[in-house]
Amino acid sequence: MPDRAPQPVDRQLPTDEARDLISLVRDIAQREIAPRAAEEEDAGHFPREIFTLLSESGLLGLPYDSEYGGGDQPYEVYLQVLEELAAARLTVGLGVSVHSLSCHALANYGTKQQQVEHLPAMLGGGLLGAYCLSEPSSGSDAASLRTKAVRDGEDWVIDGTKAWITHGGIADFYTVMARTGEDGPRGISAFLVPGDAPGLSPAAPEKKMGMKGSPTAQVHFDGVRVPDERRIGEEGQGFAIALSALDSGRLGIAACAIGVAQAALDEAVAYATGRQQFGRPISDFQGLRFMLADMATQIEAGRALYLAAARLRDAGRPFAKQAAMAKLHCTDTAMKATIDAVQVLGGYGYTADFPVERYMREAKVLQIVEGTNQIQRMVIARHLAGPEAHRTG
Repeated sequence: MPDRAPQPVDRQLPTDEARDLISLVRDIAQREIAPRAAEEEDAGHFPREIFTLLSESGLLGLPYDSEYGGGDQPYEVYLQVLEELAAARLTVGLGVSVHSLSCHALANYGTKQQQVEHLPAMLGGGLLGAYCLSEPSSGSDAASLRTKAVRDGEDWVIDGTKAWITHGGIADFYTVMARTGEDGPRGISAFLVPGDAPGLSPAAPEKKMGMKGSPTAQVHFDGVRVPDERRIGEEGQGFAIALSALDSGRLGIAACAIGVAQAALDEAVAYATGRQQFGRPISDFQGLRFMLADMATQIEAGRALYLAAARLRDAGRPFAKQAAMAKLHCTDTAMKATIDAVQVLGGYGYTADFPVERYMREAKVLQIVEGTNQIQRMVIARHLAGPEAHRTG
């Protein structure tokens, strides 16, 4: 059955413009995204037309500078847009987050000339991006990546394989981290690679338990030639750029997780108040009421946590610890809330007739992407106890 329209969240937004923006996103989500979500996810259909609509509506470049086609929105607002989109369909919310992640390097470390040349199409010209850091043998230990970029005159030649790439094979551009020097983090540089570059080829998409509409694939680089003018930042700066992007990207994952959790809670409440057993709604039974109350409390706590981190970011203050906390708490909350939603619906929750089983399958990946939750604990511990906690974690 179609997903229910999510209940509007009572949001604290900083401006009237932000309130209008959220209203626009809710309208698109309820009219264009949610009604097709279950069927298209089951069919493994990626909704490229939705991303075109979002681009035309100014929603793919929200946290970036309007000079280059962005929306000039603070992260506090942008993340709440992601939450609304993810509540309607995680493939869309996460896709927008990954696209923003793939724009981060150029927007924050590119030269003025690079930004003028490339950002307008990336932020508002209908292009879709992908972020290439992980490899088959370097996931959590991303600094050990093996993809190489070798200087050849005014070009770089890239060889290697990237893994677990969201939008792999359909992206119009790839932000790629490749080794240009010594082993370790200081030998990595960042490149902006066109999706149609000769020598770039995707593998078949992974067969996943959830998010079947969002292609995840290895991407092979076989002698891919990239002009030096597409190198972003200084040589050897790529890993620092990657970590900077991930701090912001983790907030995107946190917001998406709360969107999924909220959708699961909405579905559970609607079912519990309508389902009759022993002559009254099952929502009258204390055990179930307490389960719903715990779900709602953890979701509100997660929303407050990601927004607090976003406000630090918007104020130009350090936020890496809070981003890791938000990613950890919000994704664990999404997993617990979706499991509990299935339990509330009982046997119906285990069927594809209701969306909560899909939410549960989708929530799991959020505990893994952009740094597993074990890595988030290491990051938090490093901030609390110093680098030794990171080395021995």
